[in-house]
Amino acid sequence: MSETIRVTVWNEYRHEVNKPHVRAIYPEGMHRAIADGLIGDFAIRMATLDEPEHGLSVEALAQTDVLIWWGHTAHKEVHDEVVERVAARVLQGMGLIVLHSGHYSKIFKRLMGTSCALLYRDEGERERLWVTAPGHPIVEGIGPYFELEREEMYGEFFDVPPPDEVVLTSWFEGGNVFRSGCCYSRGQGKIFYFRPGHELYPTYYDPHVLRVISNSIRWAAPVKREPQRYGKSVPALETIKPKGAGEAR
Repeated sequence: MSETIRVTVWNEYRHEVNKPHVRAIYPEGMHRAIADGLIGDFAIRMATLDEPEHGLSVEALAQTDVLIWWGHTAHKEVHDEVVERVAARVLQGMGLIVLHSGHYSKIFKRLMGTSCALLYRDEGERERLWVTAPGHPIVEGIGPYFELEREEMYGEFFDVPPPDEVVLTSWFEGGNVFRSGCCYSRGQGKIFYFRPGHELYPTYYDPHVLRVISNSIRWAAPVKREPQRYGKSVPALETIKPKGAGEAR
């Protein structure tokens, strides 16, 4: 029997507090909607920006197998120390799911090494997300495509490193396209960037969106193995023959 995956859903939780029209859609925050909608036997905790250490202490991260990240208006308020702490955990094997405007978060830019810039337009367009890697576990249970009636447009060019795999590609009513489901590996950790989720629309109640996020958690969960060793003083696996004077080592 597999172990329960421990998930932390992180949200800056500012729009829902400060904007009544967003609070009307997500009265308890986007993090609550995501946590309540996940499909699977997960151990879920939630964390927000204004908690001490943003809810991402050393102890909290040590108890997290997969971290889900939503941010938008307060990227600069995330402490660099916490960013480095999260990045280190990803390199050690923790999964990271970055949602929507989290493309501009410090942690995503830190792990991508690029600007992560893109085109955008918010006119509430229809979005069609095409499955472009039908054999990938992240799109299990998803048909050839699914649609969102209203969403913010993100368009190419998306300034990220070439993904290991693009599992979803979006087309928007205004004609733009976008790589909306991008898979990466960094160190021993897996990263999934998933585009939908503008705060003005009820995207995180959509069953297809929630299924993709749930599938991505299982995909990104760390492999159970001994910690990787690095550095000097590793015992030799074979007998090393002594070299005579003047012989090359």
